[in-house]
Amino acid sequence: MNYNIYMHLLIIIYICICWNEFRKGGFPLADEIKDGKVDVTRYMVKEGEKVNLKKYSTKCDVSIDKSQVKNLYFPQVIEKLKDLQEKLYAQNTYGLVVVLQAMDAAGKDGTINHVFASLNPGGVKVVSFKQPTTEEKDHDYMWRINKALPERGDIGIFNRSQYEDVIVTRIHDLVHQGQLPQNLVNKNIWEERYEQINNWEKYLRQNGFMMIKIFLHVSKEEQQKRLIDRIVNQQKNWKFSMSDINERQYWDRYQELYEEMISKTSKDISPWFIIPADQKWYTRYIVALITLQALKKIDPQFPKLDPEVQKQLETFKKLIAQVDVKELAEIQTTLSEKASKENKEN
Repeated sequence: MNYNIYMHLLIIIYICICWNEFRKGGFPLADEIKDGKVDVTRYMVKEGEKVNLKKYSTKCDVSIDKSQVKNLYFPQVIEKLKDLQEKLYAQNTYGLVVVLQAMDAAGKDGTINHVFASLNPGGVKVVSFKQPTTEEKDHDYMWRINKALPERGDIGIFNRSQYEDVIVTRIHDLVHQGQLPQNLVNKNIWEERYEQINNWEKYLRQNGFMMIKIFLHVSKEEQQKRLIDRIVNQQKNWKFSMSDINERQYWDRYQELYEEMISKTSKDISPWFIIPADQKWYTRYIVALITLQALKKIDPQFPKLDPEVQKQLETFKKLIAQVDVKELAEIQTTLSEKASKENKEN
């Protein structure tokens, strides 16, 4: 065979292999990683898209260095989040809701701790939705969710969410065991709830509250490792719950319902992101990037001062400029020494 023809065939085969790997998520596009910044839209579910979780990777699916993410890129993103959160709080007009849904042991708590713990706690509200209380059961299923919404200027983190009532409630057939009038329980109830939730999220967006929804996609094998770790590792025994083991038997059904739920409720105004959750360092980084992207879309700004206040501020700046800084420092030192002496005498 002619050498040039042979080389051309090799190139074509290589391109085909790369394209196939890319379609499976094996290789990122060139513009998907730039200085450690992953294009998170690769994980976003488009409105109307039918989701098959088997096609989504549970592991890091881009070529990126773990140590650089943990020691360089992730800290940089957190600093940017802190800056935008301060502006969001000061502006006090928009709010942000971050929904985290996942199978048990997928890393929701750790993600919240690592991504949001460095932000100003005065502007972050974390709510975990567990089994409904007696009071919550006496209300509609969205009652407790509405109560937990953040104020304007704040970021609300939902550890589980309104979607528990179209997932867990459905798996365990809780609608037939609760206080909902049975004549309202029919074959259309789940489609009706999807519609209700979609309309509610649209309502929030139209009132200045943006919502991003993140599904931490963990593999069954990784979940097993983490559940076993909770049993054998004494430092993690406190995380162990028998309910986690019991729920594992419904794995396939959970996957089916999550596929349906995400397909029905991922909208342009409140999209779902399906992100790999087998490697915690990567999961946390992507959640931080998604949150950063959302805050950038809001584009919060420090509010402009009232003209009279601005005038007073300029006057004060001029007065400060006329003061001897060295003299002020000496006065402060003298006052501090005097206060210290008085404290000792008392």
